[in-house]
Amino acid sequence: MLFLATFFPTWEGGAGAYDFVGEFMKATVDLADLVGLHLVMSRNAGKGEYKIMVAAMGWATAELVMSRCIPLWVGARGIEFDWKYIQMSIDSNISLGHYIAMAALVWMFTRYDLPKRYRLPLTLLLGLSVYKAFFMESFVHVFLLGSWTALLVKAVITGFLALSSLGLFVTLVHGN
Repeated sequence: MLFLATFFPTWEGGAGAYDFVGEFMKATVDLADLVGLHLVMSRNAGKGEYKIMVAAMGWATAELVMSRCIPLWVGARGIEFDWKYIQMSIDSNISLGHYIAMAALVWMFTRYDLPKRYRLPLTLLLGLSVYKAFFMESFVHVFLLGSWTALLVKAVITGFLALSSLGLFVTLVHGN
């Protein structure tokens, strides 16, 4: 966050304007997440499946605690009910699926025995996983989606990413 605040300050454009270039550059910083996931998995001993689960669960838990836990705890305990807390909870579950898929992709990409035919699909899926938030924000801004529709689109994109990474994982690990 300190890196983002230092090198990518907020854009103060007109009301309703969206800075596509600035948001793309901010999303590019998420490449460091891939490096962090790789470092976590390379320091862990064990089978690949365990490395993926440990790294993904730890990463998702840290993200949940740092960004959603306090607002959810404080806001959901209030007198009035608001649907945004249900949406935050659903979004946390979608993020967990996203981090599991991303950890699996990083683990597969860093294998030393990875066949060359898997490089391009893995690279495309890793790119989608890194820039998913940017694509979502742009899509929501361009098409003026509501919060529930945006959550559904996020779930569909994450489901596609997760199923694609699962398919590659199964063919790579068990189908060679």
